[in-house]
Amino acid sequence: MSAILEVGVLEQLADALRASRGFAHKRDIAAVLPQLAPTAFATAVPNGDDCAVLPDGDGHLLLAIEGLVQDFVERQPWFAGYSAVMVNLSDIAAMGGRALAVVDALWAGSAEQGREVLAGMRAASERYGVPLVGGHTNLRSASGQLAVAVLGRAQRLISSFAAQPGDRLLVAVDLRGQWQGDAPFWNASTMAPAERLRGDMALLPALAEAGLVDAGKDISMAGVLGTALMLLECSGVGATIDLARLPRPACVPDWSDPDGAAQRLRWLTAFPSFGYVLSVRPAQADEAMARFAERGIACADVGTVHRGNLLALQLGDARVPLWDLALQPFIAAALEARRPA
Repeated sequence: MSAILEVGVLEQLADALRASRGFAHKRDIAAVLPQLAPTAFATAVPNGDDCAVLPDGDGHLLLAIEGLVQDFVERQPWFAGYSAVMVNLSDIAAMGGRALAVVDALWAGSAEQGREVLAGMRAASERYGVPLVGGHTNLRSASGQLAVAVLGRAQRLISSFAAQPGDRLLVAVDLRGQWQGDAPFWNASTMAPAERLRGDMALLPALAEAGLVDAGKDISMAGVLGTALMLLECSGVGATIDLARLPRPACVPDWSDPDGAAQRLRWLTAFPSFGYVLSVRPAQADEAMARFAERGIACADVGTVHRGNLLALQLGDARVPLWDLALQPFIAAALEARRPA
């Protein structure tokens, strides 16, 4: 692929990402964040991280919550229930924690829909070994809606606010899965052995406790690049990501295939069952990648964290800006973090 074509590919991709639903949903955070009360008096990290962090004298309590979009709950109630638990457990792990318990708030249009959602939640709770201990249920709602919260504990934190210039940017994804229908969900969980799922979820806290990782974020519905952008904004740094080095499943064409643009975009905007963007000191990067490889999880060094506010995409000799945080905040978390107490 020539340099001119590479630039064109990158520019089209950057435009598509900026217009994507995942980016739009994450940008909603910027409208809400300034209205929240200051949290520095109570929590160890500012708003913008994967969990609220509460120091308790013996490590940190972690509290995560996720709400699922209405159309997802309506179309796939069982998988929505399963995913609601799974994504919260991922948030806890992303901050170096181990989950303790799950609660939910469910609105359903019928008892049957409610049973499907709860069955999915129960399946995930049992497979990951985290108890579902209570919640709120309404079976007379006009439509299905779901929110789930998880409590966890961490000894050493992984934070979105700890990336440093000079770090290696690692992306770890479980590629042992398949697409969940036509949705942008990579399902590497529901068919995996429960023992493997529990061991994989324990990997992030083990990395934190070993002093190998202290900065990162789990890949959310903004996809791998939107997640990287949130991590960089929280930490007040920039980065360049080489797209050719990103882990991808065999069903996603590589960048030499001119007909693979739609499939590559789907992968870049997907929520994987297990996926993290980590900012790691160079001396620890090889060991961190080896820990993922030992568990059969793809992990690649995809770029460098640097000073500044720009996330750039690289392909071959071409380099194109995706987002300049100095010109336009994404979730505005960095502004919240730097606000005087």
